[in-house]
Amino acid sequence: MDILSIIVPCYNEEEMLPITFESLRNKLSDLIAKGKISPDSFLLFVDDGSKDKTWELIENENKIHKEVRGLKLAGNVGHQFALTAGLNFAKDICDISISIDADLQDDIEVFDEMVDLYHEGNDIVYGVRNKRKTDSFFKRFTAQSFYKLMNFFGAKTIYNHAADRL
Repeated sequence: MDILSIIVPCYNEEEMLPITFESLRNKLSDLIAKGKISPDSFLLFVDDGSKDKTWELIENENKIHKEVRGLKLAGNVGHQFALTAGLNFAKDICDISISIDADLQDDIEVFDEMVDLYHEGNDIVYGVRNKRKTDSFFKRFTAQSFYKLMNFFGAKTIYNHAADRL
């Protein structure tokens, strides 16, 4: 059975983390109970040099819940580098990884389908937004412009892909 790591880059997330911990622990437990992943699966919170109590919360959660792990970066290196650090840390101790932002703006209920698609032979599974109703006009406009520009230059992009991916 495959070991899943859920990688969560964090920067000054102390207000959101209690909700994120509980939601992701419950989702992990659900996936394990359904037999989709190994009981050795885990959550990896990567603290990207937070200035608040983010790291303290991660450490405390780890003391209570063994499936919660933490990686503390020496300073703020940015979201994508924090994600990369988490993936590099986890790659030798898990079979598959899902990344998601700590604010959980993307739906974690799609993790079941992502894992199923992996088991069907897909190496990469993107979360894709069906709608951008909660985004401001500016956010929708800039996102759509980004995808159009990248496609114009020949980049292979997944339109409206979200922060979560397997």
